[in-house]
Amino acid sequence: MGASEDEADVERVLAGELGAFEDIVRRWQGPLVNLAFRFCHDRSRAEDMAQEAFLRAWRALGQWRKDAPFSTWLFAVATNLYRSELRRTPANTLSLEDIAEPRASTAAGVEVEDRDRAVHRAVLGLPPKYRESLIAFYFHGKDVPTAARSLGVPEGTVKARLSRGRDILRNKLQRLFMKPGTKETL
Repeated sequence: MGASEDEADVERVLAGELGAFEDIVRRWQGPLVNLAFRFCHDRSRAEDMAQEAFLRAWRALGQWRKDAPFSTWLFAVATNLYRSELRRTPANTLSLEDIAEPRASTAAGVEVEDRDRAVHRAVLGLPPKYRESLIAFYFHGKDVPTAARSLGVPEGTVKARLSRGRDILRNKLQRLFMKPGTKETL
């Protein structure tokens, strides 16, 4: 899977071979549903949102300027749709204060699993602007310029949001994971 496949499929669709869009959907459906899920935390709603993102991409396919990879453009279309959808009908979010303490366990694997789950929940509980930047950068592995294009904000804004989001997480998680009587920092 690569940018050249995406570009070839887009060219085929624009030339009238409508079935080529199916290849695009097949290639990007999982990632778009996963991205939507990180916004709304509801699998069924995420699938509906991803379907709507593909419909918007279909309608705007001729507007892709090829100045960035197709995937960046597609994720920007999807991210803008997801943001609009959540402004219209907010997702149920979890407050950082409502996160359960990880279970105490002697098994290191279970402790790591609990810690990972707590960190994931803490990220989901962040305000959307910080959550979106952290998810794009850490969970989707985008670099700052790509994350900025996907989110439709300047690179400096992404850097600032990443920094502030990490600070918020560090403070919340530090209290959550600090052992009684210690002054350990994350």
